[in-house]
Amino acid sequence: MPTATATATATPKAVIHQRYGAKAVYKVDEVREDADGVCPGLALPQNTRCVYRCQLDIPEVLSVATPGTFVRKKDAEQAAAQIAIEKLGIQPTSNIPNTPEEAWEELIGRISYFFTDENFPTSSHPLVGHLSVTLRRTGDLLGKILISAIVACDVKVHTLCKIIDPKAEFDPLLVLSMIYNAAKQSPGVSVSNRNLWIQSQRPYSPEAVDLALQRWSGISDPIRVEAVLIPCAMEDEPKVVSLNMSENEHYMGDIASKLSATDSSHVLVSRTVGKASSEIRFYFPAPDVQFVSDLSKELVDDCGDRNMNCVINKRASYISGQTIYGDAVLANVGYTRRDTELQTDHVNLCTYYRILLRKLPDGIYKISKDSILVAELPCVYTRTSWRGPSPRDLLCSFCRLQRLSEPHFAANRVSTSCNVLRSAVGSEQVGSPKDQCIIDGRIGKENPDMFKCSVKIYSKKRELLLEYYTDYSWSKETDAVQNSALRVLIWFNRYFKQLNMPVEKLYLPKSTDGFTIYPNIFLQEFAMCLSVYGKTSGGDSRTCNTVGYFSMDTSYEQLESSTFLTDIDGQDSGVFPSHGSMACISYSIHLFMKDSRKRHLLEVNNEFEFEIGAGAVRNQLESCATQISVNQSAFFVDELSDRDLSLAAASELSPDLSKISRDSCVLEFSVKLLQVTEPLEDRMEKALFNPPLSKQRVEFAVRHINQLHATTLVDFGCGSGSLLDSLLEHPTTLEKIVGVDISRKGLTRAAKSLHQKLSKKLLLQTSFPAAVLYHGSVTDFDSRLYGFDIGTCLEVIEHVEEDQASLFGNVVLSSFCPAVLIVSTPNYEYNPILQRSAMPNKEEQQEENAGPCKFRNHDHKFEWTRSQFQRWATGLAASHNYSVEFSGVGGSSDEPGYASQIAVFRRMATDQGGSSPIENDSHQPYEVLWEWPNASIPLTEFGRR
Repeated sequence: MPTATATATATPKAVIHQRYGAKAVYKVDEVREDADGVCPGLALPQNTRCVYRCQLDIPEVLSVATPGTFVRKKDAEQAAAQIAIEKLGIQPTSNIPNTPEEAWEELIGRISYFFTDENFPTSSHPLVGHLSVTLRRTGDLLGKILISAIVACDVKVHTLCKIIDPKAEFDPLLVLSMIYNAAKQSPGVSVSNRNLWIQSQRPYSPEAVDLALQRWSGISDPIRVEAVLIPCAMEDEPKVVSLNMSENEHYMGDIASKLSATDSSHVLVSRTVGKASSEIRFYFPAPDVQFVSDLSKELVDDCGDRNMNCVINKRASYISGQTIYGDAVLANVGYTRRDTELQTDHVNLCTYYRILLRKLPDGIYKISKDSILVAELPCVYTRTSWRGPSPRDLLCSFCRLQRLSEPHFAANRVSTSCNVLRSAVGSEQVGSPKDQCIIDGRIGKENPDMFKCSVKIYSKKRELLLEYYTDYSWSKETDAVQNSALRVLIWFNRYFKQLNMPVEKLYLPKSTDGFTIYPNIFLQEFAMCLSVYGKTSGGDSRTCNTVGYFSMDTSYEQLESSTFLTDIDGQDSGVFPSHGSMACISYSIHLFMKDSRKRHLLEVNNEFEFEIGAGAVRNQLESCATQISVNQSAFFVDELSDRDLSLAAASELSPDLSKISRDSCVLEFSVKLLQVTEPLEDRMEKALFNPPLSKQRVEFAVRHINQLHATTLVDFGCGSGSLLDSLLEHPTTLEKIVGVDISRKGLTRAAKSLHQKLSKKLLLQTSFPAAVLYHGSVTDFDSRLYGFDIGTCLEVIEHVEEDQASLFGNVVLSSFCPAVLIVSTPNYEYNPILQRSAMPNKEEQQEENAGPCKFRNHDHKFEWTRSQFQRWATGLAASHNYSVEFSGVGGSSDEPGYASQIAVFRRMATDQGGSSPIENDSHQPYEVLWEWPNASIPLTEFGRR
């Protein structure tokens, strides 16, 4: 007999239940209490939180109540039970055997109990539901119960079998064999060597039979239940089957016929899958062997023989975490303690694909958002913008569903020196001033408390398979945990989307991004996953034959791809989502079948909120949302790249819907933009400055334009054209304005806005400048923009790495050579004032008080102090024959300086006589996306690209 040990201490509630049963009554009260950081006596609404206290009453014994409050109800109940245990002097003891021998003896006694006339038939145990069916029969099957029914109904039997042999957790056949052998030694129990029935050796008394039949009602009318047949052969698709149940017939009878099993006793049962409250299980045929007692042994010896009916069903085994053999039926039917009759519910292909989806790293997130086809696991975590289950909870759920141990989080307090550390948003390095420390994008003078969190993922046997260490530090322990959990989730998400990547590339012993993978253990734990997902179709390495195509590329270029929009409806409100803003949309998605010209509604959501630029939705939908304004709606079509996600999203599946393919169908999206909430950075600025900093920067530029009598202007990194759009509202000397940006989405919005304003000027017959929008990188020179009167780059450089910011400065001043260049960027030293002046909600307030000041936007790769910015600008000016002066907007030049610091570069006179240093004027890498007048691409067409 295998050796194993197991110890377990019952929870306080379990101890009380063992002693007093239903007499113990818990009363939980919900109360509101002040959150941390409130001001007593303030006559304004302040933050409160919901907490719980509990009272435990045991009539004629005692009544106790918790002195304090708890965030969770169950914690309050456990605390009350613990108080009662201490008052009563109860000594908790383990009710689980410590050795395999003890477990074996208890298993024998447990099976005997099931067939004891004095106790069992009168109880509410779900196995009595199975017994009640057999008691309504006549003939040889009267009173006989399926051994597999014991497997399905009794958790304690499972626990005992795992103590006897830990392999029993993953092998229903081994559990069945143990129960059978224990039953042969159980007093008063009879089993056969030729089948899998079990019964009492003595007939039940008439009184016990009457009580059982009264407690468990039979089937009065025939019941039809949908289930899903999962073929063992991977090339065969799952299909829906109907189970028909009639009076006095056990429900496994029809399942046995669907599986071509000898009879219902030869149908084995897995543990529940999906939601814990459901009875969804896999039913599969027992292998055909000569002696039941040797069932598991013969299976192990002969599993490689194709003549044996023991071929592993990979899909069912992967979902259940147990070894399933042959074809399997996924059905939701069974008896529970909660009910007095057979519980049934339909299981269709949508149910099956959702269960599969839940096992993916981003599956639970998609389902929790009720947005399977739209939602994606975000690439960044902030408490103010995260929606849905936290990254830590998602990672824990993922590990449980993969039958791994709970993830181990180790959050450690770290000392903060003045060394340069990485920023929390993932930039390479942030330059730090000599007298201050920058950590997590935060500035501090007194070595504040910071936290780092490492994560370790273990197998069920506690073998280490992955560990993650980070250089990022956070001012709150919970932020460190959540961000590290998200990084691990993202790693797993990439792994599941690229299962066909060569092992030597995916499993490097040491990884540069903080991950260390232990390949042998990792591959062992995910062997079944690889066997299910790891096949390709059509040469696409990202196509999995079970879950379809999942796009893994979240590169900047793909995120910037523009979606072709049609049927844009509604007036342009002028309010567009921008990077970092929260967009709220409604949408519906239909599947259009090209051959039959049919449409099927797959998914609809009346209110869905996400952060622009966080990777929280599929790329095409974000592109759509950023091209329309509030209260506008649009329509676009996308390819069916994720067949099984579509099947998981569909609430109702017609027979032809299960046959869809990427070539024969497309997805039709209808989207309406309901609301836009500005990024925190903009809200902070508006809370303190009137007019906002963005308008003050425009006014600063206008003053210099008119002082210079500039006629040409180029805005480097124009984005959605806010500066160019605002310049049209001011009288200037400009005759031509140009915008350059790498984002097609931003240029689309800029074109729409400029077209609208210039069209009005044309109708009013007022003067207007020519306008051109170029798509390209500001670090690439284009000869068409050489020698402009003025160049602007407002609040752009902080969105790229520092070396790219320096490259931009060198290219502009050495090649583009504008007469004047205006560059603005946030002043890091002003951030504490901005963040104190913002009026945040509850979550933002918590983050604000969490520690030192942070970046204004999580997308910022750096934020410079005045000394850093001045060193950067003076170095550029000296290298390229420019002078530079410093100014700013928002605040004053006194400490801590302007909120937005500005450098104005002026080209100094040279002896070149003004001739161009660029002799080759054919260097034109930029693409013209829109121009006015005589636009080569009509805006109505451009807006749909």
